[in-house]
Amino acid sequence: MPHDGQASTLLTGLTGLVTEALPPVEALLATATERLRGMVSVNGKVSAKALEAEQRAVHGLAWLATYVESLRQMGAWAGRLTEAGAFGEMEGLILQIGAAEYLCQIAGGIPMNQGEFVRPADLGLTAADLAGLASPAVTALMAGNTVAARGRLVALMRENHGRATFGATGLDEELEMIRDQFRRYADDKIAPRAHEWHLKDELIPMEVIDELAEMGVFGLTIPENLGGLGMSKASMVVVTEELSRGYIGVGSLGTRSEIAAELILCGGTDEQKTKWLPGLASGQILSTAVFTEPNTGSDLGSLRTRAKKVGDDWEITGNKTWITHAARTHVMTVLARSIPDTNDYRGLSMFLAEKTPGTDETPFVDPGLSGGEIEVLGYRGMKEYTVNFDGFTVKGENLLGGVEGQGFKQLMQTFESARIQTAARAVGVAQNALEVGMKYAEDRIQFGKSLINFPRVADKLAMMAVEIMIARQLTYFSAWQKDHDKRCDLEAGMAKLLGARVAWAAADNALQIHGGNGFALEYQISRILCDARILNIFEGAGEIQAQVIARRLLD
Repeated sequence: MPHDGQASTLLTGLTGLVTEALPPVEALLATATERLRGMVSVNGKVSAKALEAEQRAVHGLAWLATYVESLRQMGAWAGRLTEAGAFGEMEGLILQIGAAEYLCQIAGGIPMNQGEFVRPADLGLTAADLAGLASPAVTALMAGNTVAARGRLVALMRENHGRATFGATGLDEELEMIRDQFRRYADDKIAPRAHEWHLKDELIPMEVIDELAEMGVFGLTIPENLGGLGMSKASMVVVTEELSRGYIGVGSLGTRSEIAAELILCGGTDEQKTKWLPGLASGQILSTAVFTEPNTGSDLGSLRTRAKKVGDDWEITGNKTWITHAARTHVMTVLARSIPDTNDYRGLSMFLAEKTPGTDETPFVDPGLSGGEIEVLGYRGMKEYTVNFDGFTVKGENLLGGVEGQGFKQLMQTFESARIQTAARAVGVAQNALEVGMKYAEDRIQFGKSLINFPRVADKLAMMAVEIMIARQLTYFSAWQKDHDKRCDLEAGMAKLLGARVAWAAADNALQIHGGNGFALEYQISRILCDARILNIFEGAGEIQAQVIARRLLD
């Protein structure tokens, strides 16, 4: 698909080609799924042992499915923009380059991370299976990621520097107004201070939390009759994206209340909803999620922290780790084993454990509660802690839902929203990396010209913009599914899986553009790189996420 710089030529037939290319790649995914199902099934049922033995292929299937969904959503995005008369040259280039690159990777190898690629043969696909990719539409699209196309995209990006996004998002006017509001806030109040907070390893100031509370961040999706704004998950995504663009720590503050509110909304009693949700929505009650233990990681079903009934109340004993923002919060959502003689998820219950807010110097002040800070590379604004429970008392009324053994199920109900929000955080971090990298490339003069004029620097920036839009559209689609009461664990998982990779690639490439300066702590790209790295770990490590996606596809 040669590029001649004329928008009319670029746009002609492009969305139609993407539509025509979808059936062959969908058919390839269906074939790979069936082929792999045969590899991991025993007596007609998927075998856990076989899944583990074929883990590379299993996870590769998840990535293939994510790419197919990415192409589908980019086509839908382009269709919406075309109908609205908003599909311009920049959008066309993003679609052209993105479709070309993802189709070529499907045919030749999808990077699961820097050193692991899934090839068609890994999925049991043969040359005959790949024959469908020789269709005219796929062939035409595969030729679209050219030097000229990438160069023209970057030229348009430079002309439009200062736009909230490179390329129209396809969101409605109300959501774009929300974006503008929080973008201005992030630019004025967050971005100028974020690097100092990071370097000093400081907690985000309470004044920022108070301002976010006044703006409704903590109650965005909580129903109005329970003190919130009753807005959509899509609005939560846009707010999270823009705040995370300023600093991931600020963008993640809302995650704390989102997790707690979702737990209570899905699993709490009417009394618990009335008691806790208005305070969470207003920011008067800050929460932290207390799930992970030193020896469990993603294996939450084997948690060992115990909750013992003592009179009308509960006493919790055990050790938790990687607890974000534990010091200054008022309530902990604690997952603990309350049913004796169990060793799996069925013995777990969720508790709303009230605590006294601590400080940076003295994080834990309540009897039966102790712990300490875990020093980390990035994601520092809320800090990470170990939390030790030694007969810590929780009121009997604070057993979530009033029924034991429902904790794991209650937690699973929150994962869609949590992963959608994490995908939004990833998009925001990636956008920040792109903007910082682009500014440096424009300002830095080498060999008599700006770095951005060198093709491989421009290539990096172009691919950042393309993949950010792809991850963004996956994230918006998962939020749309959630807002319309559709099951979206698959879509949310895909958005999180791809978004985390895109954020890391954007940060890494933006640092490369900085050269040696990028390795200096004084440059903010060093912080963005550290912050981006956590996204492929929390809320389900990339490997776990791929496993969950593939299991859904194979069952």
